[in-house]
Amino acid sequence: MSAKEDTLAVLAEGNRLYEERFGHVFLISAAGRGAQDVVAVLRQRIENDPATELNVAAEEQSKITRLRLKSMLSS
Repeated sequence: MSAKEDTLAVLAEGNRLYEERFGHVFLISAAGRGAQDVVAVLRQRIENDPATELNVAAEEQSKITRLRLKSMLSS
């Protein structure tokens, strides 16, 4: 397996565990982050309690939405 395939496998497994724990997929604004950064954040956030993680995921969704709106408005 290549390093890229290894990273994708780690992310897939981490997301599976995250979804089991929190009931939704892992949300992260990945803009400006590399794959290893995303893996590190996933590992850190899976340790959050459900209430904290719900707040973090909501903030990440907000960041994603703002980036999409900015992209749409600048087109």
